[in-house]
Amino acid sequence: MNTRLTIMLSIGIVFLFGMLLFIVFSDNGLADLYLMKTERDRLLGENRRLTAENLKLYRTIERLKNDPAYIESIARKELGMIRKEEIIIKPRNQQPANPN
Repeated sequence: MNTRLTIMLSIGIVFLFGMLLFIVFSDNGLADLYLMKTERDRLLGENRRLTAENLKLYRTIERLKNDPAYIESIARKELGMIRKEEIIIKPRNQQPANPN
């Protein structure tokens, strides 16, 4: 009976070890759960970044609709526009020093 008990115990240990391997490495096991949590965290971070970017764009759109001073500053910076009766003064091009 001692041999039979040893065989049953060995089979039980092998079965438990097999179940452990199945739980850890199966398609929906712990390894897959870890990968899904990592992907979820990455997506949540990306979602926060996109939400902040959307809010920034929304504020810019609202300013473009309602703020004439902002529109003027954009026109001056990006389009190089000037007001009526403004004079643009450009410095003369200086000749580079001759290294010889």
